[in-house]
Amino acid sequence: MTPAERLLVGLGIAEPEDIDLEAIAWTQGAVVNYRPIDNCEATIVGSKKRAVISVNSLSMRQRCRFSLGHELGHWHYDRGKVLFCGKSDVCNFRNDALSPERRADDFASDLILPNFMVLPRLRKMKRLTLAASRELADEFDVSLTATLVKMTALNHFPMVIVCHNKRERVWYKASPMIQQWWRPVRALDDQTFAADMLVRGAAEQNFPRKNPADAWFDFKGSDRYEVEEQSFLLPDEEILTVLTLPRQAIA
Repeated sequence: MTPAERLLVGLGIAEPEDIDLEAIAWTQGAVVNYRPIDNCEATIVGSKKRAVISVNSLSMRQRCRFSLGHELGHWHYDRGKVLFCGKSDVCNFRNDALSPERRADDFASDLILPNFMVLPRLRKMKRLTLAASRELADEFDVSLTATLVKMTALNHFPMVIVCHNKRERVWYKASPMIQQWWRPVRALDDQTFAADMLVRGAAEQNFPRKNPADAWFDFKGSDRYEVEEQSFLLPDEEILTVLTLPRQAIA
């Protein structure tokens, strides 16, 4: 069990609706303020026992929640430091796994989407779809992107999620069960449904669609397989695609 999950269990929190981040912060000696902040998502200033966390009130609610969880991660790991976390620091899945910001993001993910609550719900999910993933995100009051990252890490579905802009691949995550050569291509293939949405303005698909695997992967023999694809648009002209891979991709 992770430090964030142990914190929840220690407080007797067992359901998503009981994850009150302001109350959790108070139990850890941190007071939370919401106010407009320029060029910053959240800050934390504290001593060894007390802290003040400020969260940008201009951000969306789900972003605020993740930012607060992120700062609680810093309070857990980096106590005594003054930290200013910008937009590129919070919920940035490009960060190196060993970076303090990534560690704080992981704490936030485990606090808002604890494995012991999410995994039983995944086991009841009959098929990997954006609709089912959105229901899960809504239940935990967190973004769809953060939810899909957690779902990928929990290794329940043979899935890859990949973010592209119009020029290149920005980041991707694969379930641990996936063979390492199933690595998404760097440039978005023009024949994908994702390209239809990002480049040509097509509407989001209501269900996953099949596509040749070589539209997404370039290893030798990828043309023999099919993947299921479903995408949604992100801010800043980016798109996130959820790929369900065939059983041959499983290690």
